[in-house]
Amino acid sequence: MTYIAKPPLRHPTLERNKVGYTRRDYEGKISTLCAGCGHDSISAAIIQACWELDIEPHRVAKLSGIGCSSKTPDYFLGASHGFNTVHGRMPSVLTGANLAHRDLLYLGVSGDGDSASIGLGQFAHAMRRGVRMAYIVENNGVYGLTKGQFSATADQGSKSKKGVVNSDSPVDLVGLALQLGATYVARSFSGNKAQLVPLVKGALQHGGAAFIDVISPCVAFNNHPGSTKSYDYVREHNEAVSRIDFITGREEITVDYGPGEVVDVRQHDGTLLRLRSLNTGYDPTDRNQAMAYMQQHQARGEVLTGLLFVDPLATDLHTALNTSDRPLNALGEADLCPGAAALQKLNASLR
Repeated sequence: MTYIAKPPLRHPTLERNKVGYTRRDYEGKISTLCAGCGHDSISAAIIQACWELDIEPHRVAKLSGIGCSSKTPDYFLGASHGFNTVHGRMPSVLTGANLAHRDLLYLGVSGDGDSASIGLGQFAHAMRRGVRMAYIVENNGVYGLTKGQFSATADQGSKSKKGVVNSDSPVDLVGLALQLGATYVARSFSGNKAQLVPLVKGALQHGGAAFIDVISPCVAFNNHPGSTKSYDYVREHNEAVSRIDFITGREEITVDYGPGEVVDVRQHDGTLLRLRSLNTGYDPTDRNQAMAYMQQHQARGEVLTGLLFVDPLATDLHTALNTSDRPLNALGEADLCPGAAALQKLNASLR
């Protein structure tokens, strides 16, 4: 079924964005996921975010690994570049593509099994190196393709559909991202489009490593009483740190809010992320506070969502390596192989 394309016909009055595309132009093929799967809601949020940002689809490179989540890039941005890697290896393949062609927008889609188990080391190095990307984990706490075993992100004490209790401590990808140096860290819920869309927009426009952990209930194997990744549990235990709007830096923005009610964060590319704080004193630019605040709410059994941390002066791997402003794949032989004299000079400098 995945190969089935949506009908090309569309109503001529569909609204177009500033680059002339309708929302349908950002869609992909027909989803083969279970009806009600949270992953499809995440795909819809990505489609909406890219359309609202006026991103030309061919400017996006989407990469994924293996799993239900890693199938989803086929369901959005059908006209973009795409690469489905082996299990857990998406971050390293994306890093290589990013170094070769820095002018694309990179979107990495993964799952809790793909990133928190076999790909944990890959995830860690992509975050600490500051690879400029929007890294989205569609987190359902189970291995959906292999019939519902606990994944590494399943909470200790949660129950499987068959009643088995998970005795292992969970891998907290948000906590790891904060510790490893990611400069944009957020958590959301697939059922909260109003929160998820601006978070995705902020991640796509961020100047460094952006990570979003999206709790996405598996309706087949992890949406029952006793699961901490179900629709009911997340809705009942959700604590949002902020309401989020994303404003592109194209027109003058004027606001009239009292002191302490709004935090404006200027992104690396000049765009603004406007946060309306629901919790007095929460500072999304304080990494240590974000980690402590998240742990406090975890101890209460609450799922903390929203933009947890952002570095307004983020840089990426290209800055650290001082790479060429021209994409490496655009350099000719004379640029890449300057000759024996240049090699001798380089070797002499290392002696």
